Amino acid sequence: MSNEIETIKDPGLPAHVHRRADTDPKAAKKAERQVAILFLLSALGTVTLIGSYIFIPSDLFIFFPILGNTNAQQLFLGLGMAASLFFIGMGAIHWAKTLMPDEEVIIQRHEFRSPDEDREAFVATAKAGAAAAGLGRRSLIKRSLGLSLGLAGLSPLILLRDLGPLPKDELSKTSWKAGTRLITDPGDRPIRAEDLEVGAVAQTLPELPAGKERVLSDIGKDAVLLIRLRPQDFNLDAERLSWTHEGIIAFSKICSHMGCAVALYEQQTKHLLCPCHQSTFDVTRAAKVIFGPAARPLPQLAITVDSEGYLVAKQPFTEPVGPSFWERSS
Repeated sequence: MSNEIETIKDPGLPAHVHRRADTDPKAAKKAERQVAILFLLSALGTVTLIGSYIFIPSDLFIFFPILGNTNAQQLFLGLGMAASLFFIGMGAIHWAKTLMPDEEVIIQRHEFRSPDEDREAFVATAKAGAAAAGLGRRSLIKRSLGLSLGLAGLSPLILLRDLGPLPKDELSKTSWKAGTRLITDPGDRPIRAEDLEVGAVAQTLPELPAGKERVLSDIGKDAVLLIRLRPQDFNLDAERLSWTHEGIIAFSKICSHMGCAVALYEQQTKHLLCPCHQSTFDVTRAAKVIFGPAARPLPQLAITVDSEGYLVAKQPFTEPVGPSFWERSS
């Protein structure tokens, strides 16, 4: 037995088999029409998706085999998107298998960075390949592909509407107005100054007009903490001190870092703490941040009492409550 290793012989390439569309113009035209039909079906799927989103009510349910009663809008949104992506993929595959060049090409290995002349040759080859793919002379495929791709690109833009209406100035406003009473949450009771002892804390919301219901999005902006200190404990400027009443000070409960509820009060240190990320606010210095990631103090609500002795807001908040957003100026 010989110990010599035999070299592997080059098996070569089998003879190239031409497809019918390569030699028969009628077959090529038929394949072109098939590809165009697939792209048009993709476009129809996108139109179905867009039409379903616009015209089918979101609360309409229909019976569908296997699925049972299902939401009609969601069903046709899914079917439309599935058809759009499926048929555009099928069209591309059928185009590649029947019309694009399929000659076997051998490329020798070379160093990673090609010489400049090879790079120029590659660009020329890519342009020649694009021409060979037939985009220039197969106008039907080009138009139907453009239609299906263009409509498919619209789908994400249409569905962005599901993010909800633009907030406009809703993030900058709350329900607090001059003269709005502060009521307990829960309980909905108006509060007098004598209801709070020194060191006491109360969570409040603005009193709503008769017949108006409170919505969750408003609660997320309107919640206010009342804290009573001894007036001599405050370290405030004259304006901020005028926003208090008999040692009672009011701050937004919404953390200026990430919008969590500032729910912890240390009576001894007179600090408000956010339990989410440990931002700490000094009540005696207008809720100045003394620790944690929050970048701004909690907004202070100016308060006074009405003719019946109940605590009311002097004015709305002078700045947006909660965390930062794009349109915020401070």
